[in-house]
Amino acid sequence: MPATLFAVLLGGVAFILYRIRQIGRRPPGFPPGPPTLPLIGNLHQMPSKQAHLQFQKWAEEYGPMYSLILGTKVMIVLSQDTVVKDLLDKRSNIYSSRPELYLGTLLSEGNRMVLMEYGDKWRMIRKTIHNMLNINASKSYVPYQDLENKQLLCELIDAPDRFIDHIRRYSNSLTTQILFGHRTISIDDPRFIQLFEGFHKFTQIVGSGSSALLDLYPILRKLPDFMLSMRRYAKELGQREKELYVSHWLEAKNGIKSGITVPCVCRDIVKAQEIEGFSDELAGYISGSLLEAGSDTTSSTLIGFVQAMIIFPDVQKKAREEIDRVCGDRLPTMDDEPQMQYIRGCIKETLRWMPTTPLGMVHAVIRDDEYMGYKIPKGARVMYNVWGIHMDPKRHPEPRVFDPTRYADDYQTALESASNADVSKRDHFSFGVGRRICQGMHISERSLFLGISRLIWGFEFEKARDAQGNEIIPDADQLTEGLVAMPQPFPAKITPRSEKHVRIMRGEWDKCQSMLDKEKQWKEAPLSMRS
Repeated sequence: MPATLFAVLLGGVAFILYRIRQIGRRPPGFPPGPPTLPLIGNLHQMPSKQAHLQFQKWAEEYGPMYSLILGTKVMIVLSQDTVVKDLLDKRSNIYSSRPELYLGTLLSEGNRMVLMEYGDKWRMIRKTIHNMLNINASKSYVPYQDLENKQLLCELIDAPDRFIDHIRRYSNSLTTQILFGHRTISIDDPRFIQLFEGFHKFTQIVGSGSSALLDLYPILRKLPDFMLSMRRYAKELGQREKELYVSHWLEAKNGIKSGITVPCVCRDIVKAQEIEGFSDELAGYISGSLLEAGSDTTSSTLIGFVQAMIIFPDVQKKAREEIDRVCGDRLPTMDDEPQMQYIRGCIKETLRWMPTTPLGMVHAVIRDDEYMGYKIPKGARVMYNVWGIHMDPKRHPEPRVFDPTRYADDYQTALESASNADVSKRDHFSFGVGRRICQGMHISERSLFLGISRLIWGFEFEKARDAQGNEIIPDADQLTEGLVAMPQPFPAKITPRSEKHVRIMRGEWDKCQSMLDKEKQWKEAPLSMRS
C-alpha cells in the first residue's frame, strides 16, 4: 500500500474516532448544564416521570439558560421570562421552527401543524387559521359556548363524580361546534372517546424514550418494524387518527356545500382549500389539530381550576362573593366579565398555577446564534420551561399558592399580555410564544370565563373523603405524563349551592331545548350568527 494512501486512511480513521469521542460532550462556549457522559451526554439523567420538577431544579442550579447534550443533539432550556422574550419573541424569525420528531411526523404523515417545521406550508396554514380565529371572529361563537356550558351545569348536578368526563365533553362539544357545526352531546360518544384516548396516546408516543432515541440516533430508524414496536404502533394509531379527522372534515364539508351546516370554521377551510388546492387529508388535519387543542387544553385548565378550589377554599369564597355581587340570582354572562376582575384573576392564575404544557412546545433554531456570550448552534432544540418560569419565586412570590390577586391590576387580554414589551407584565406563558403562539386564545378565554364563573356560581367544591372519613388532599405537583399535562385524576365533592340554584340551572338548560332538534343538534344557526 503506498505510504500516502496509508496516511490518508489512517487520518480518516483518526478523524472518525475523534468525532465519535465528541458525541455526548458539551462543546466549549455552550450554556452550562449537568455533567455529561461519552456518547450519551445527559441522556441518562433525563427524567421519565414528572420531568417539569427536574427541569425546574436544573434551572435553579444552572441559571436562566442551560444546555443538555442528548447524544448527537443539543437542547437549550430557557427558564426566565426575559430570555424567552429576547430569543423566541424578538428573534422569532430564526427560532420558530420545530425539531424533527420522527415518530410524531410519521404518525401524522407530516400534516400536524404543531409539529411542522417553519416554512411555506406552515405559513399558509397559520394564515388560514388566523382569518378564522381572530378576535372579531371568536366573538361570534359565544352562543355555542353558552349552550354547552348550560348542559355542563346540569351534568354536574346529575353525576358530579364524573366531573372530569363532563368538563371534557363541554370543551370538546364547543370545539366541534366551532369547527364542524355539530355538537358532542354525550360522554359516551365513540368519536369523543377516540379523540381523547388517541391524543393521549399521541403525546405519550412523542414524549417516549423510544421516540427520543430515534430522533437522537437516526441510524436506528433503519431497523425493521418488528424490532421497533413503537414505530409499528405509531403507524397503526396514525391510520385511526387520520380516519377520525378526515371523517369529521368530510362530514362538515358536505354539509356546508349542501347548506345544512350551521356557521363554523370549516366554512373558511373550504374556501381556503378552493384557493390553495390542498388535499382533504391536510384539511382534516388542519381542523383535527384545532380539535385537539380546543378540546384538551381547555378541559385540562378547568380540571386544574377545580383542584385549586378544593385546595384553596378561601379563593372559592372570594370568587363567589364577587359573582353574587354582580349576578345575584342569574347565571354570569360574557357581559359581566369586565366587572369580575377577581374571576379574571382566577383564569390567569389557573393558567399559571397549572400550565397544560409545563415544558412548552420545543422550538428549533434555523441558524447559529449567540446570546449572553453563549453559542446556540443551528438545529438546536430550544425549550421554554413554562413550569420553571411560572414557579419562579422572584416572578411570583409563593408560586405554589393559588392567588388571583396577583392580577388585581392586570386588565390585559391574553393577546395584549403576550405582546407587552415589558415581559415582566406578561401574565403567563401557557398560550405559547413568538410566531407559534396559540391562535385560539380568544376563544379559550371566553370558554374559561363562562366555565369558571358559572361553576363557582352554581356549586360548592370540597375535598372528598376516604372510607375512613379522612379528607383526600390532591397533590397539585403530580401531573399526567405527555406533551400536554393536567392534574393526576383526583376525587372531589361537588354539590349545588342550593335547590334554588338547581332550579335556575335546569331552567336555563330547558330554555335551550327549543333551539335543538330531537338529536340535540341546532335546528338552525343561533339568531346572532345568521348572515
